[in-house]
Amino acid sequence: MNSRKPSDIGIVGLGVMGENLALNLHRNGFAVSGYDLEEPKRASFADRTGAVAPRSLQELVNGLRIPRVLLLMVPAGAAVDTVIAELRPLLAAGDVVIDGGNTRFTDTQRRMTELTGSGILYVGAGVSGGEEGALKGPSIMPGGDADAWPRIKPILQAIAAKAEDGQPCCDWIGPGASGHYVKMVHNGIEYADMQTICEAYFLMQQLLEMQPREMSEVFAGWNRGELSSYLVGITADILSRVDPETGKPLVDVIVDTAEQKGTGKWASQAALDLGVTAPTIADAVFARTVSAVRAERAVASEVLAGPQPAFGGDPDAFVEKVRRALLAAKICAYAQGFQLLAAADKEYGWDLPFGTIAGLWRAGCIIRASLLEDIRRAYARDRQLANLLVDGEFVRVMGESHQALREVVAVAAQNGVAVPAFMSALAYYDSYRSRRLPANLLQAQRDYFGAHTYQRLDRAGKFHTRWTAG
Repeated sequence: MNSRKPSDIGIVGLGVMGENLALNLHRNGFAVSGYDLEEPKRASFADRTGAVAPRSLQELVNGLRIPRVLLLMVPAGAAVDTVIAELRPLLAAGDVVIDGGNTRFTDTQRRMTELTGSGILYVGAGVSGGEEGALKGPSIMPGGDADAWPRIKPILQAIAAKAEDGQPCCDWIGPGASGHYVKMVHNGIEYADMQTICEAYFLMQQLLEMQPREMSEVFAGWNRGELSSYLVGITADILSRVDPETGKPLVDVIVDTAEQKGTGKWASQAALDLGVTAPTIADAVFARTVSAVRAERAVASEVLAGPQPAFGGDPDAFVEKVRRALLAAKICAYAQGFQLLAAADKEYGWDLPFGTIAGLWRAGCIIRASLLEDIRRAYARDRQLANLLVDGEFVRVMGESHQALREVVAVAAQNGVAVPAFMSALAYYDSYRSRRLPANLLQAQRDYFGAHTYQRLDRAGKFHTRWTAG
């Protein structure tokens, strides 16, 4: 170790993501070393990267250039706390620790508090793009101790994906746990995005009886227009695949039960905690939970009444309506995500750069889409935009698309096809554009049974009515 040039960065956790990030760093000219508890992972890392794989954290730290930079790529939760506890006595003031996992933002904030006074600069960095992104260029969302940014900026921006305008999809998010919070919101939008795409597929399958190969061509066509995105593109690819064992479309032999790792749930919980309306994100989470009770659904399908899907219209015209409905629902999901960002910004005082965040998601990450450039421009026009839906460009697009969303939701309801994300997106849009909602009656009910008071339209103040005699 002593004869080697000090490494620019040390990686703790050499799973697929850690190893691929190391290869990315090496390709971009950085000297990397890596540590993992498991010897086979250390051996694989050394073999694939040609980098140093020390046998202990002490060796790893000793081999780093000062001030040291360490990137933790270990499972979120207790493992992160364990690594930090082991590293803390080995590090000095000015050293940087980056947590690049899918950590809950409240844990990141707690760890920053625990490191107060140590001089260790802690960064919570959201990393999106999966295995391929880690290797070829992810979207990176770092936040935390701002003194760390000058030290890690050249490293992270070098390995990040580059948008079409050449800008790296990595920039400083803000103080505290802002980086991991932004990644959580990214994942919430991802849940909604995936669910709306799945509902578009389901409508074509259930109502038009289209085969996966036909739907693959539809999604491929959509990917060349307004809906151009990573998720639409991979959907076209998935639907084109044939299972080599059965000769059937691969998607048709996959069990209809979706798993989750919790980030969508965290985003939904944050929405409730902060009083943000984010139903499409939440319904995307619930769509996964209901998919998990597959045995119950099989029984219920035999006993619960509902219409048999029977579509009698023009198939091509309906596919076009589904395309516009998908666009409208995606915009509503993004609007909800950015409302989540705005609420946290107000709550925690992070001064989040909304336009920059949209820019970071234009390449490398799972929700990368052409739509994000429009979102970036919207926040460039108005940093204080109340809601993405009221930006002039999105007013225009929703004006052209909301009717298709209505008609698709109506057809789905009439035929008993479950499209919870489409339905919640429409309800969100109609609620937000309503000058008056029935909450006046709701508040009267609350005052009736709980004396919670209400406000009046004709004068200021809080009022209570004695609703019952006596």
